[in-house]
Amino acid sequence: MELKFILESLLFSAQKPLSTKELREVLTNAAEAEDAEADAKAFAKVKDNDVTAALEQLASEHETAARSYRLACVAGAWQFVSQPEFAPWLRALVGIKARPPRLSQPALETLAIIAYRQPITRAEVEQIRGVNVDGVMQTLMERALVEAVGRAEVIGRPQTYGTTPLFLGYFGLRGLEDLPAADELRRIPVEKPPAPVTVEPGLATTPPEQLNLSEEEKTPKPEGQEAKQD
Repeated sequence: MELKFILESLLFSAQKPLSTKELREVLTNAAEAEDAEADAKAFAKVKDNDVTAALEQLASEHETAARSYRLACVAGAWQFVSQPEFAPWLRALVGIKARPPRLSQPALETLAIIAYRQPITRAEVEQIRGVNVDGVMQTLMERALVEAVGRAEVIGRPQTYGTTPLFLGYFGLRGLEDLPAADELRRIPVEKPPAPVTVEPGLATTPPEQLNLSEEEKTPKPEGQEAKQD
């Protein structure tokens, strides 16, 4: 029994896309069942790399066979999908599902900036686009294409944003590495605000009243001693 055919049977029967980890877990569970057969036990300790290699081989074979469907990896999960040219007949069979409205041009431009420059702050996105993006960002987050991923190490620690797994599924991408080349967008300079001033790394920020004081002025004087006046 070849691993690739076992995986093929699982993907044909699955009700949703399956990741490499999920497929490996199925193989492990089948091997550990009380009534497990010898064929199932043989794949008890299969590795993720072996599963991925078998899936890649299976995808290549289906592509070469030029069938009406193919094996695709979208957002890290594998599934069989029909070829686009068969859409008219599939629509007649299953109907047309209601889909969210298409993204506007400003939304697509903002989404592209985030995708290529993430993690990125809202202010940095506005620097690149040259316009306010509050409304567009709200739309992208409501559509779950963009999410907050952390905070920037600058004054005020503004939130940074990145794309979501749904973004990959929306555009049919396996991962961010499959994004088309956009060197010009990556090279656009963005001015970052200065990082918080600290006395020592890991300590609280220096009190504002001490930022411009000399070392002599920062040293506390003994009680009762006052600076002499000329």
